[in-house]
Amino acid sequence: MAAALDDFLWTYQGVIAALGVNGLLALSIYATLAVGQLSLGQAAFMGLGAYVSALLSLHTGLSFPAVLALAMAAPAAGALLVGAPTRRLSGVYLALATIALCEIFRIFLIQSEFAGGALGLSGIPERAGFALIYGALAAATLGLVLVTRSRVGRAMDAIRQDEAAAAASGIDLARYKMAALVASAALAGLAGALNAHATSFISPNEYGFDAAVAILSYALLGGTGSPFGPLAGAAILTLLPELLRPLQDFRLVVNGFIIVVAVLFMPHGLLPWRMSRVGAKP
Repeated sequence: MAAALDDFLWTYQGVIAALGVNGLLALSIYATLAVGQLSLGQAAFMGLGAYVSALLSLHTGLSFPAVLALAMAAPAAGALLVGAPTRRLSGVYLALATIALCEIFRIFLIQSEFAGGALGLSGIPERAGFALIYGALAAATLGLVLVTRSRVGRAMDAIRQDEAAAAASGIDLARYKMAALVASAALAGLAGALNAHATSFISPNEYGFDAAVAILSYALLGGTGSPFGPLAGAAILTLLPELLRPLQDFRLVVNGFIIVVAVLFMPHGLLPWRMSRVGAKP
């Protein structure tokens, strides 16, 4: 039995790691959608976390916990810089601005020799095991569940439903939106760092438009009523290519089709229910 389990883990180690990493990415986009912000910059934040962690591991003697902390801090700082000029944007305008961020970041990486250019970085130490990846995913999920059930979660839900009414009731829209963007960036950076140290290789093309669409599809398929919706969407879309290997070259087409179907026939996703909140009326 133990030998069979070891063989299974060795054969599917990439898929198992991807399930955890994509789960973190799903939670990262949930953080912004929870306040009604359609930010598609998670791919760029993931890439920043991946490259910061990889370069630190390859060229410094920092401990891995310190590397992970800096990999989360760098995209969080980037989110603060991006959030200031884009905080007045919403809807499709914010989506376009953040997609442009992904492409700018990807092109910057391609042109940067210190980051390996178009060839990317290889030989990254494999420090991210299943226990670390899924421990981080469990901690992030628990944290978002607690926030969602709290008074902060009620304020976020009010912003998502009606910004004008939320502002009139005294909710600081700018502070909540900025906090959601920073939290989203930190989670995406953590996902990027763990992915880099699980696969041992990263390249600029992993963090462009395709990745942004894939991350969005996690939330659209699973639903944004609770953190568990995007997690379900991420699990399905991560396993789908394994189940449909002949269609692996059309992954972006499949993701796009799923988005269209979800919008038309499942506007609230596979898990549409919302979590009860502290102080909420029955």
